[in-house]
Amino acid sequence: MNKGSNYKFIPREFKLVAEDCPLLQRQVYGKPLVYLDNAAMTQMPKQVVEAMVKFYYNFNANVHRGIHYLSEEATDAYENARKNVASFINAPHPSNVIFTKNSTESINLIAYTWARKFLAPRDEVLLSIMEHHSNLVPWQQIAKEVGAKLVYIYLTNDGLVDLEDIEKKLKSGRVKLITITHMSNVIGTIVPLEEVVKLGHDNGAIVVVDGAQGAAHLGVDVKGLDVDFYAFSGYKMLGPTGIGVLYGKAKHLDEMPPFNFGGSMIRSVGLYESTWAEPAQKFEGGTPNIGGAIGLSAAIDYLRAFSMEKLHRREQELLHYCFERLKTVPGLRIYGPPPDKRGGIISFSIEGIHPHDISTILDREGVAVRAGHHCAEPLHDYLGISSSVRVSFYLYNQEYEIDALIDALMVARRVFGYVSTT
Repeated sequence: MNKGSNYKFIPREFKLVAEDCPLLQRQVYGKPLVYLDNAAMTQMPKQVVEAMVKFYYNFNANVHRGIHYLSEEATDAYENARKNVASFINAPHPSNVIFTKNSTESINLIAYTWARKFLAPRDEVLLSIMEHHSNLVPWQQIAKEVGAKLVYIYLTNDGLVDLEDIEKKLKSGRVKLITITHMSNVIGTIVPLEEVVKLGHDNGAIVVVDGAQGAAHLGVDVKGLDVDFYAFSGYKMLGPTGIGVLYGKAKHLDEMPPFNFGGSMIRSVGLYESTWAEPAQKFEGGTPNIGGAIGLSAAIDYLRAFSMEKLHRREQELLHYCFERLKTVPGLRIYGPPPDKRGGIISFSIEGIHPHDISTILDREGVAVRAGHHCAEPLHDYLGISSSVRVSFYLYNQEYEIDALIDALMVARRVFGYVSTT
């Protein structure tokens, strides 16, 4: 890897992030690891791991139950994590924040509580063609169950959400819910949520946002956006697996029935009837992932030290640099919008070489990427391809790693004897 390339000076603060992540110092197949699979999972800084270890070593106890010292300490840490998440996304109150397992569970919670109660036959659910399966399959199931209809929003020629298409489809008067990603996990498209939310609310629809990528890369102001629900996961933003978040407006959470019945989510239990606790506890049945919530809170503190605005600017630098370098690879096609209209994700293909083969060669060169349909088959069908190679950045990535990616792509072309058909 050529660390002496002629790109601009990299701020030391971003170099320090890589130093805080021990895994990034590894070698694979005898070569320095270049980790470009951050849309699937980011690496955890040692500060995040240490926060969880502190819990498990020093006050590992259940929350909301015991009145002993350790339980109270654990409960305080868990609820402080909720407050920190609420502050991070500018939620009106911590009770708007429900801890879940991940974004998938958050979206399923909405589908099987709010939607089951409020969707009716002939109602329409409006969603984009670029949704992750987690924001598509649950709505397929609910639509079948209640007799609702799925209606898809398409993209402009440059890979952006077509707002005119949304307006057109809202004219049916039957759209009850719009569910859409904040940022595509395949082509990085950033959705203009302000316009989408306003269009939805002006036409009597609530708006659900899959923020798995958005919260990690763009920063979120749920109050300013006026969004009804927003879902995201800890492991895509320097946190651990097994912890996710669902933000919901208070009026919706009050109206929704519980989803997971058992301990902690009740007010009282009789032999034949029970009553429920208030949100968010109403939706957190059973012992939660206490250590995961504490780890997510530590990851938020870490990101705050840089600011989401600075992170986005840094990713824009990496995107522009990578776009220019990828243009030097013959036969390579990038999907989606230009760098300034996307977050830190690029998906591409190379003529004559299967994405899985590209990924395999890159792996042997020490470069970790993802190949496949990225849990977004309908989008790949829409693009006319079966799969793609995806590289995705986070705040510890540097330009010399993009140079290593390009070198590895050239190796793949040589290995597979690339011959252009054009």
